[in-house]
Amino acid sequence: MIQAAMGSPSDHGRERLLRLLALATFIIFFQAYMVAPIIPTLSVRFHAPVAATGLIVPAYLIPYGIATLAYGLLADRIGIHKVMYASLAAFAVLTIATASARSIEQLALWRLLTGIGASGVVPLALALVGRLYPYEQRGRALGWIFGAMAGGMAFGAPLGALVVPALGWQGLFLLVGLAGVAILFVLWPSRPLIAGAAQPVMGGLGDVLRGYKALVGTARGSRTYGYVFLNSMFHSGVFTWLGVYLEQHYAISPTTVGLALLGYGIPGFLFGPAIGRAADRWGRARLIPIGLLAGGLAVALLLAEPPLIAVPLVTMLLSLGYDMTQPLFGGIVTALGGPRAGQAMGLNVFTLFIGFGLGSLLFGALIPAGFNLAFGLFLAVELIIGLLAFPAFRSEVALGR
Repeated sequence: MIQAAMGSPSDHGRERLLRLLALATFIIFFQAYMVAPIIPTLSVRFHAPVAATGLIVPAYLIPYGIATLAYGLLADRIGIHKVMYASLAAFAVLTIATASARSIEQLALWRLLTGIGASGVVPLALALVGRLYPYEQRGRALGWIFGAMAGGMAFGAPLGALVVPALGWQGLFLLVGLAGVAILFVLWPSRPLIAGAAQPVMGGLGDVLRGYKALVGTARGSRTYGYVFLNSMFHSGVFTWLGVYLEQHYAISPTTVGLALLGYGIPGFLFGPAIGRAADRWGRARLIPIGLLAGGLAVALLLAEPPLIAVPLVTMLLSLGYDMTQPLFGGIVTALGGPRAGQAMGLNVFTLFIGFGLGSLLFGALIPAGFNLAFGLFLAVELIIGLLAFPAFRSEVALGR
């Protein structure tokens, strides 16, 4: 329901906007995952069980995912720029307000509201990439956005653990909220470029329903969205509770947990665009299965109980599995949407974040039976879908090859 505007922005303006969108994506994902390693600290602070405190992660992720559907449709109607700026402002204000929480219930409520408010930025940034870049160049650009996601997860987790002893958990939320305000001001002059990249198109409820049917009614669409969901469950479940596992298994402090998690996101942060270029050049047929199996291998190594000094390398491998899959799925989705870019990407991010939230919930529910069981079940599913991905994505070759 978004149609490309006539004319294309200059390469310089387009690349500058891409980096600003990556920056906004980074801070949103930083905020989403900065609480994961401080769950034990918050549990003590609010006198709440660790399992209950851990619910603040899906309390953010699941509403975020649900709200992306509405934001994608709204952007198709009134314009991407209006929705994106309002959502970024809501993210900043609600993140700052979270510092006022006086109980774990209040903290979870603020997280829920922030998830709803913030969910209009990243999916619309991805939709914009689909309008600004042709398919054969889209992998590199999507690599920047998904690399920023991975970078936010990577630095959010360890820095959350490192900053809290100095500033307190309230200071952490205030700092990130102010960073959101700063990004909003920096991005504000790009409004004309964003508005010009896509034009809103009106449509009724029937058009919306037909759009969803078209997106998931093909083998390519249903396969891609299904893999987005399962893979996001795997990564969120493992990563959300990895800090708790490390603290309990290795008897280390939250600061050391943060340092151990530092490897996560580094591959995407450093090599995301390069991975995207590889997808543009050689296609996604082999990269996606290899990425799925790499994530599974990382969990297999965790089950082998590596020495603590090797854990950052294992988390890097886990991150590489994410970086070789989710951005590539995103590239396929941008080709599915056609004129309904906002709707297609809204459904993609909805699927991604619902998977994030449910993966966190499911892994947490398995913990009473032991971390080894939880890791083992998640590993088994990831290996199965990884092997099945070789025939499933064999048609995803580069154009012209």
